Amino acid sequence: MARNLVNLEGVRKSYGTRTLLDGVSLGVGEGDRVGVVGRNGDGKSTLLRLLARREPPDEGRVTHVGGLRVAEVAQQERLDPSATVRDLVVGSGPAHAWASDAAVREVLAGLFDSADDMLDRPAGDLSGGERRRVALAQALVGQHDLLILDEPTNHLDVEGIDWLARHLAGRREALVVVTHDRWFLDAVCTDTWEVAGGQVHAYDGGYSAYVLARAERARMQVATDARRANLLRKELAWLRRGPPARTSKPRFRIDAANALIAEEPPPRDGVELMRFASARLGKTVYDVADATVTFGDRTLLDHLTWQVGPGDRIGIVGVNGSGKTSLLRMLVGSLPPTAGRVTRGVTVRAAYLSQDVVELEPSLRVLEAVEQVRQVIDLGKGRTVTATQMCERFGFVGNAQWTPVGELSGGERRRLQLLRLLMDEPNVLVLDEPTNDLDIDTLTALEDLLDDWPGTLLVVSHDRYFIERVTDRSVALLGDGQLRFLVGGVDEYLSLRAAATSAAAASARAGTSGGGDVVPPSDAAAARADRKELARVERVLDKLRTREARLHDELAAAATDHERVLALDVELRALLDERTALEDRWLELADRVG
Repeated sequence: MARNLVNLEGVRKSYGTRTLLDGVSLGVGEGDRVGVVGRNGDGKSTLLRLLARREPPDEGRVTHVGGLRVAEVAQQERLDPSATVRDLVVGSGPAHAWASDAAVREVLAGLFDSADDMLDRPAGDLSGGERRRVALAQALVGQHDLLILDEPTNHLDVEGIDWLARHLAGRREALVVVTHDRWFLDAVCTDTWEVAGGQVHAYDGGYSAYVLARAERARMQVATDARRANLLRKELAWLRRGPPARTSKPRFRIDAANALIAEEPPPRDGVELMRFASARLGKTVYDVADATVTFGDRTLLDHLTWQVGPGDRIGIVGVNGSGKTSLLRMLVGSLPPTAGRVTRGVTVRAAYLSQDVVELEPSLRVLEAVEQVRQVIDLGKGRTVTATQMCERFGFVGNAQWTPVGELSGGERRRLQLLRLLMDEPNVLVLDEPTNDLDIDTLTALEDLLDDWPGTLLVVSHDRYFIERVTDRSVALLGDGQLRFLVGGVDEYLSLRAAATSAAAASARAGTSGGGDVVPPSDAAAARADRKELARVERVLDKLRTREARLHDELAAAATDHERVLALDVELRALLDERTALEDRWLELADRVG
């Protein structure tokens, strides 16, 4: 039987007049993998500090089993700025002492692109993302009984998050992790704790099971919590309609989920939104022609040609430094291209959410800051939302709407920044890392709002769950200055990056073992992935041909119904664009597979 490593008994913790934890009793056992969720400010980080015994409780007690080895990564890294990365991660001993350890080499290779260059840099010279990777490396290279991680995915790109999830899934220590990354929760955790109202509620399973359990609880309280129940059912419907891996946890109760969402419609009506977006935006949104963007001797975008149309919902992924933010800035006009041109539609009214939090007058109240922009917004079809209702959607409920801006946390300021953008009624939303500092409830509310938003949406994010949830297709910047269309979504991007990394490593090995123009050997894993994707693309093409035939039949039958013909024509054109992209991808894969 697994023993408990940490126990909390009747723990109470307050700061000033606010009680974050009240009479909490729980334990962490050997092999437990716990994800901690909750709204910003509800006590998640406080709970982690208590588990690590870095803070004492006001009441109750926290006990550790004898000899417990704990590794902790806090939100704010405490690194000696004068120490080198080598000293912080592997110590000052001889290189062979750690270089011969496969586990250490795996961590360094997974977290640092070029470990040899990184190891000799002082911590004081590192960026925020690099400091986060160093803190993670410190925790992961050692032997521990318990890992406590507070927002470990902050500053990591999609590839880094994927590596960290796979690495943690293969470790044997107990794990307690606070994160707002829902894909990461499902990939790593087998239990979920929700911190709310001074209590910690435990659920079996990862994020998918947690959503189901909350939805069931909300259904029983529908009279007092109707809105949250609707949001959670929509979220659950999305989870069940998505890839099978998203609901593969053994404890996810499939029958209960199917019953709960039996009458739930799709998250959004793509045809209806496309039709409305075309009416608001015309035919052109952004037309990029042979555009190049350079910084110094670096070329971020190289003779790029791309079109963004009305109603497009596009996710943009890529490695850090590949030019994602520069691409967005070029589209909205804040960064002119070095060469080429960008044509913007005459009716485009864009709202750009940057990664920087815009400073507002600190004495303004939250509601006043929102009403400065607009008091009521029009969602179309006679639907309107007031500033007060929008504040509630974004977590500013009741007296929170009268909180001075100067007293808001970083996450709350981010929420307010996004809320003000949406209140300005744009028809194009350009979002750069919108999920930073947002808790899961706020993310769910944002996704629900974007479901009904009739315009063009461009999103740069490392949160693959958010990308898959709110967009209809994805593109990638792979560092060569070009956009790659991802028929297979984020999974295809990760496969491409893995193949590129393998090819680069093989080329490097060939260069050090004899030089010359050596063709790197084919990567067996990448070849298998290509064959698998080729088969999937063929299946999708078959389905698209069937849908195309059905649409032609419906167009013929609705010849006298002009509105129906318009809607069907929009759907048909979108389908033909999708089929063209798939056929191009099929040709590319067929060439590679041979």
